[in-house]
Amino acid sequence: MADPINAGTMAGLFGIHGTALGIREARLNVLASNLANADTPNYKARDLDFATALQNASAAAQSPLSAAVDKTSGSMPSPVDLDAAMRYRVPLQPSLDGNTVDSDFEHAAFARAALEYKASLSFVDARVHTMMTAITGE
Repeated sequence: MADPINAGTMAGLFGIHGTALGIREARLNVLASNLANADTPNYKARDLDFATALQNASAAAQSPLSAAVDKTSGSMPSPVDLDAAMRYRVPLQPSLDGNTVDSDFEHAAFARAALEYKASLSFVDARVHTMMTAITGE
């Protein structure tokens, strides 16, 4: 993936929910790419293994290397590589053109992933609301 998720910063402010939100967004992008390429010959459908990506993010956030501050940018260098959690889908029914995208399955997976994203966003929103209440006292 081109955009790694900075687990150290997200975990500090929002706990696991901030990291989960970023991973869920990346999964939605992968599923949308599958749907967009449903008619592309030899396109291989992929999916992001959420559990593996979240485990990698947690490990990166707890790593001693993530505590070191990058001297050039002043930020915490703890990006999570989502490529390690990327998997190719096993086709349920092979197609003649080599494409492994099952549009019905992808639509269902996208709908479920969107609901999961919304749930993670609700947790982050609740955390922001709690922090704003603590800051303003209202």
